[in-house]
Amino acid sequence: MPIYEYQCQSCGHEHEALQKLGADPLVVCPACNKPELMKKISAAGFRLKGTGWYETDFKGGGSKKNVAGDSSAPKASACTAGGCTKSH
Repeated sequence: MPIYEYQCQSCGHEHEALQKLGADPLVVCPACNKPELMKKISAAGFRLKGTGWYETDFKGGGSKKNVAGDSSAPKASACTAGGCTKSH
């Protein structure tokens, strides 16, 4: 659930509320009890950067394999009855 920021237009009190996406916005200020609470617009808490998402992100160690199918990733080997060969 996202955290929404509110500010009272009457007394200036700032308030944060954890609400469901479809919930009605809060209206009554918890500080002065007046129906002057307005939702503030704020930046998201994260940014997506870089060339793609990898299986090993946030897991620590190991080589990175691009989940999006990066063509520069090493090709997998295929073993057959006649021996193992690299697939191209």
